[in-house]
Amino acid sequence: MPATHPQLSGHSDLIARYSEVREYTENLCEPLETEDYVPQPIVDVSPTKWHIAHTTWFFEEMILKSFAADYQVFDPEFGFLFNSYYNSIGDRTPRDRRGAVSRPTVEQVFSYRRYVDHGIREFLLLAYHVHSRRPENVPLKEIEDMVILGLNHEQQHQELILTDLKYTFSLNPTFPVYREGAAMVELPEQPASAGGQFVDVESGIYGIGFDGHGFCFDNELARHRVFLEDFSIRKHLVTNREYLEFIEDGGYRNANLWHSDGWDWVNANGIDKPLYWIERDGELFNYTLAGLRKISMEAPVCHVSFYETAAFAEWKGMRLPTEFEWEAASLKFNWGLRWEWTNSAYLPYPGFRKSAGAVGEYNGKFMINQMVLRGASVATPPGHNRKTYRNFFQPHLRWQFTGIRLAK
Repeated sequence: MPATHPQLSGHSDLIARYSEVREYTENLCEPLETEDYVPQPIVDVSPTKWHIAHTTWFFEEMILKSFAADYQVFDPEFGFLFNSYYNSIGDRTPRDRRGAVSRPTVEQVFSYRRYVDHGIREFLLLAYHVHSRRPENVPLKEIEDMVILGLNHEQQHQELILTDLKYTFSLNPTFPVYREGAAMVELPEQPASAGGQFVDVESGIYGIGFDGHGFCFDNELARHRVFLEDFSIRKHLVTNREYLEFIEDGGYRNANLWHSDGWDWVNANGIDKPLYWIERDGELFNYTLAGLRKISMEAPVCHVSFYETAAFAEWKGMRLPTEFEWEAASLKFNWGLRWEWTNSAYLPYPGFRKSAGAVGEYNGKFMINQMVLRGASVATPPGHNRKTYRNFFQPHLRWQFTGIRLAK
C-alpha cells in the first residue's frame, strides 16, 4: 500500500486535502453545460459524468463500504454503472457503453458526490475518535492510505476529464471553447536556438523507483539498481517546427522509419499529422481547449503516439530514452509540459508484488502491450507528479498531452 502523505498530520489535514481535491474536480466542470457531460465518441474517452461518478464510487466502495460499519449506499445500481475494471468487485457497464448511460442524470450524480463526501468526512471524524465506527482490526493508517490512494486516483481522472473533453469537443465542427486561457499547448518552451542542446550522463549503476516519504503508486515500488551505458539526452522537447520538417520530408510515407505495427496503423487510419492539427487555407491550426489556434512553431509538439514518436526519432538518427535513462537524467532538464514517451515496455520492477484484494487490480494487471511515459503534462493537476511516476498507454494512443524527448 502507498505511504501516508508527509504533509498530512491528522484527520483535519486529511479532510482538508480530501475537500481540496474533490473541489478541484468540480471546478473543472464549471464551464460545462449538461449536454457536455454525456458523449463518448470512442472507447478510450469516457464521459465527464462517468468520471465524476466513478471517482465517487471509488471512495464509497473502497472506504465507506469497507470500513464504515453502518454505511448505507446511495444507490445499489451505481456499483454496476460506475465500476471501471475491478473484476473482484463485480460486473460493470462495458467500457464502450459509458456514454449510453443517460440515467442517472448529471444532477443525480452530483447528489451522489455530495452524499459520499458527507459520508467520508463524517467517517474520518468519527474514525479518529470513536473506534467502534471501524473494525477493530483495521488500523487508522490503512484507512488513511486508502483515502490518499483515492485522492491520487481522482487526480488521474482530473487529467482525463480535460483530455477526454478535448477529444469530444474536437469532433464538433464549431470547435467550441472549453475555457478561455486553457489552450495548454501553445506556450513556447524555449527559443529555436536551444533545440539541439543535449546533456551527457555517465555510465554507472543507478537507483530506479520510489524511495522516500509520501505517496507513490505500487508500480513505482521495488526500488532496484540498473546499469546504464553512457548516453546523452536532449534538454528540450521536440518542437512543432521540427515535427513539421519531419512531415514535409515525407516522414509519414517512409516505411523504413516505422515499426511494423506503426506502419500498419498509419496506413489503416490515414494518419499524416499529430492529433488536432488542422490545415485551413494553407495554414496550420491546432484545436485547443481554448478553441482553434494558429500553431506556435516553437511550442513542444503534442498529441503524438509512440509510433509517431519512434518514427520521428528514427528520422533524426536518434532514439527515445528508456524509462531508466529518463529517471536517471531527470534532474538535468525541466519536465512537466508533456507526458514523454520512453522506449520501455510497461513491465513490473524486480520484486514487484500486487496488493491483496481489489487494490491489487490497480496497476499490475495492465503490465502487457503498453509503453511507459514519464514526467507529467500541462493537464496534470498541481502536486500530482514526481520523477518516478510511471504512466502507461498503448502505443497508438495520442489523446493525452504527449510529447517527444530524444536521446543518443
